[in-house]
Amino acid sequence: MSAVLKLVHNIRTMRDADIPAVLLVEKDSYEFPWSAGNFIDSIHAGYHAWVYEVGGEIIGHAVLTRVLDEAHLLNITIAPGWRRQGLGRVLLGHAMDFARQQLVRTLYLEVRPSNRPAIELYEKTGFEAFALRKGYYPAREGREDALVMRTML
Repeated sequence: MSAVLKLVHNIRTMRDADIPAVLLVEKDSYEFPWSAGNFIDSIHAGYHAWVYEVGGEIIGHAVLTRVLDEAHLLNITIAPGWRRQGLGRVLLGHAMDFARQQLVRTLYLEVRPSNRPAIELYEKTGFEAFALRKGYYPAREGREDALVMRTML
């Protein structure tokens, strides 16, 4: 059994006090990370935001917004040192289960076409690409497109 499996795993609602730890994960993960304001605004706007703790350490987070029977996964991140262990699938599964409980029929997300590991995870969990948003993400040299994906729940 791996050491990760022996640690206590917990996914819980994100609080303002979690933002510094969430920002560390975000900054370690992306060249253009979300800001503290993005997370605080999401929490205060009533979006559904979670942190993923392993052994008491915040190692990931997710933010989802819902309108009627549709939801949009705005951010899902696992810290680099914790990737490739199935934890992203667990966190994504949590968000999808929550959406189902809220009677969401369609879950959407955007992903950089260059982020092959994320695309593979999304495809394995039932997402399919159906559109491209031109120049959606900031990039080192200009902008990068976003692959828009969805799954029916």
